[in-house]
Amino acid sequence: MQTDFDAIIIGAGPAGSSAAIRLAGAGWSVALVEKQSFPRRKVCGECIAASNLPLLDALGIGKAFEAVAGPELRQVALMRGERTIIADLPAAEDEKYLWGRALGRETLDTLLVEQASAAGAHVLQPYTVQAIEGGVGNWRCSVRAAEGIATLGLHTGVVIDAHGSWEALTSSRRRSRVTRRRSDLFAFKANFRNMSLAQGVLPILLFDGGYGGMVVADGGMATLACCVRRDHLEACRRVSPGAPGLPIGEAVEAMLQRECGGVRRALKDASRESAWLSVGPLDPGIRVDAGDGLFRIGNAAGEAHPIIGEGMSMALQSSWLLCTQLLAAERREELSAETWQREAGRGYAAQWRHEFEPRLRLAASFAQVAMRPVLSAPLMALARVWPGMLTLGARWGGKVHCAAELTAFDGLALNE
Repeated sequence: MQTDFDAIIIGAGPAGSSAAIRLAGAGWSVALVEKQSFPRRKVCGECIAASNLPLLDALGIGKAFEAVAGPELRQVALMRGERTIIADLPAAEDEKYLWGRALGRETLDTLLVEQASAAGAHVLQPYTVQAIEGGVGNWRCSVRAAEGIATLGLHTGVVIDAHGSWEALTSSRRRSRVTRRRSDLFAFKANFRNMSLAQGVLPILLFDGGYGGMVVADGGMATLACCVRRDHLEACRRVSPGAPGLPIGEAVEAMLQRECGGVRRALKDASRESAWLSVGPLDPGIRVDAGDGLFRIGNAAGEAHPIIGEGMSMALQSSWLLCTQLLAAERREELSAETWQREAGRGYAAQWRHEFEPRLRLAASFAQVAMRPVLSAPLMALARVWPGMLTLGARWGGKVHCAAELTAFDGLALNE
């Protein structure tokens, strides 16, 4: 089995798989390491903004995505208590891809990892990373199959960290936070059939101690997701029918129905497909330039509060930005040069911050308003007289702009 690669990518979510597709399509030898088997459900939003659709097309899954994704998302709704305010979403900059759509992660991730394999990437799945040693240009990575005992040693000049939100690599594991905070946010997600939710509308839920959203995705499957503060989780468990033995996800569902008329109406005739998923606490922030020589994309690079639904955009677009930097090497031997890699890393980090740091700030501000009734009530009053504020907010949040220039798509061998 091959053990020497131009690049090793850790994590086969949208960020990691799209990087593998692009690098392998450009002739790099790539190992893509993923610890979970696909398809798998994941606590993650499923909305894909229109700004990402040219990327999916260039990566070779555009037609497959179009065939199965949910309806076009043309409106946004703000829901708090019994009130609902609806506004138009802004059309994207690319005339061919005007509106975003939603697709379950179990489907999207599978499409992307299969395309990475077809592009020539060596997919190691399910494999876990045991250790990363060495340094820039000369990395040694030990991996182990999920059902195995023996480790496999890989060697590369480039390591790309694309792991998920609630994991850490052995080479960069930060000291776990021991102190529990009342403000810690935990994420929840469940899928429903027959939800009474207008197609093409993307509701945002505001409630005391958290925020959430709903969307209709592929096959008519609807997703209800939210983030809730630790102290409010404890409270909603106490007041929910069946407490204290009620599973926390079901207590959250009961709380959402009590506090949000839009959720209650949407779930009136709906049936939940499977158990609630939960994960946390969330760790929003910027980690793109940690200074350890690893390249970071997706949530490994930085994570925004999911209230603006830009996680998928940051995953796909950060991957594209990094690959553009890496593919700028004129000679293959440059890939192992520490000076060249660090320069590429600085250029990528600067681009990342320019494109995504404003979104993180906007998301953090919106999240703090959403969770506090004293702030969210005036927001609802303002939106009622000025619905266009929601349209403008969606534009500021990155729904229409792709960080990767369209000219960068030219010449990609995997274009459909």
